[in-house]
Amino acid sequence: MTKILITMTLLFLSLSSLQAVEVRLKDLLTVKGVQSNPIIGYGLVIGLNGTGDGGGEITNQSLTKMFQKLGLNPKQELSSKNVAAVIVTAKLPPFGRIGQLIDVTISSIGDASSLAGGTLLVTPLKAGTGDVYALASGALSIGGLVKGNKRFPTTAMIPQGATVQKELELNFNKKRSLRLSLKNPDFTTAARIEKTINQSLGGLFCKAKDATTLDLVIPTNYKRNVIPLMAIIENLKVHTDQKAKIVINEKTGTIVASGDIKLSEVAISHGDLSVSIGGQGEGATKHLHHMKKNTTLNDLVRSLNALGASSEDLISIFQTLKKNGALIGDIELF
Repeated sequence: MTKILITMTLLFLSLSSLQAVEVRLKDLLTVKGVQSNPIIGYGLVIGLNGTGDGGGEITNQSLTKMFQKLGLNPKQELSSKNVAAVIVTAKLPPFGRIGQLIDVTISSIGDASSLAGGTLLVTPLKAGTGDVYALASGALSIGGLVKGNKRFPTTAMIPQGATVQKELELNFNKKRSLRLSLKNPDFTTAARIEKTINQSLGGLFCKAKDATTLDLVIPTNYKRNVIPLMAIIENLKVHTDQKAKIVINEKTGTIVASGDIKLSEVAISHGDLSVSIGGQGEGATKHLHHMKKNTTLNDLVRSLNALGASSEDLISIFQTLKKNGALIGDIELF
């Protein structure tokens, strides 16, 4: 297992040494107001093969109310193992229109052991305001089986299982200005985007406010015609920039490095490992491995792995180098 993790480490660290590539603004930015919105509802799944809740206050009350709406008036409390109480969630897409179909996720909230084979009854899906934006219903799909059993049989989906009933009015094409936001805040990238957009539009229409925010004034020739403008902007490309950072997942031993990580002259001693960077002489001795002054982090990793270092050794060495000040970059653990 350790050997596999070391191989992954080398792969990811090698990526950090590649030259920066141009990236479309479509992949870097979001537009204020153009976003998906979560909607949620409570419903009942019927038709289960004895794997439902089998009772419970919420499920029984829901069954009674359902029958009352259908014109029936049960004399006693209803209970069935073929019914399950569920929470239904979905995302209302930006510019979602009435009649549009969206996917829904169904999760059991009772004692049901499986939702396989069930059908969701009509369920209103509401936003945080309480307004109903979609109606969900249909046969459930719980995906593939693992040795005959679903890994999580109490969660299911209905592809295109909800129909949008209400729209969010954005009047996007009438906007006089737009606020753009960088998904990964960075001052250098924001400045480059500002310059690129202004050069493309032939004027000072875009202004970077901070590392995340750019305000765009709609040019006169694009008033009430914002869609073609956004089609131009989102296909513009810039060289992105990022902080020198090492992200470490201690649970798996995976290490991902990005940016231009520098190493100062330093001597490393960790267990049976001894490495000198920028010290006297180059090459290796019996007890000390020498590396040249301009050694990169990728070179160091390769050398340490060649000396038999594990992913745990690398994590410990990186953390100590950072604390010593010999590693110029951030370290983030998760």
